[in-house]
Amino acid sequence: MEWMEIISALALGMFIVVMLPAARNMVQNSPKGSSSDWVSFVVPIVMIMLFVILLIELV
Repeated sequence: MEWMEIISALALGMFIVVMLPAARNMVQNSPKGSSSDWVSFVVPIVMIMLFVILLIELV
């Protein structure tokens, strides 16, 4: 391994160690989604998927 790869791996490891407690805190203290929140998330995703399928079929 070259020194640049080693430094990159160390930086990635340090990033994970530093960010893990903050991520864990965010997951534990995040608000829970209601069913209307999930519907407002799923409907646009389904519409985008149908649009992409339509575009694929037109080609």
